[in-house]
Amino acid sequence: MKALKYILFFAIPALLLNCGVYSLSGVDIGEAKTFQVNYFQNNAILVEPGLDRDFTIALQDLILNQTNLDLVTSNGDLVYEGEITEYRISPTTATANNTAAQNRLTIGVKVRFYNKNKEDEDFDRNFSFFYDFAGSSQLSGSTKDTAFAEIFERITQDIINASLANW
Repeated sequence: MKALKYILFFAIPALLLNCGVYSLSGVDIGEAKTFQVNYFQNNAILVEPGLDRDFTIALQDLILNQTNLDLVTSNGDLVYEGEITEYRISPTTATANNTAAQNRLTIGVKVRFYNKNKEDEDFDRNFSFFYDFAGSSQLSGSTKDTAFAEIFERITQDIINASLANW
């Protein structure tokens, strides 16, 4: 029992110190102190009002919640920019009457990421995700809110993983 106390006494601080700049969420901000998220313009063929603003805010909020970086409007150590490239509703299954039994909302985003301290980590990538809903319902109200929340959560987390989870 005494040996276990010594092991824990020395092992836990060593593990915590070796984690360096990694946070409990798994992100590595390196030497960065600030980040900026430029406005993600909606360039999709089908334009949904407010989608660009809501996505930009969702990405800012996730970075604020998962890091200790400060949000700035210019000259950020980490810069996220891009555009919404896809907003599409399509049927995924049909009924015997040739109507949609289920629809799918797909949102795609092109992201350019710049890290002023580690330029080799810069990237230009596409991210997308979808939400399925009943063909008998319209994409409005709470269905739309739920769809956007789920899609934004997935896409923004994928962006954070691609830019800051470099294990």
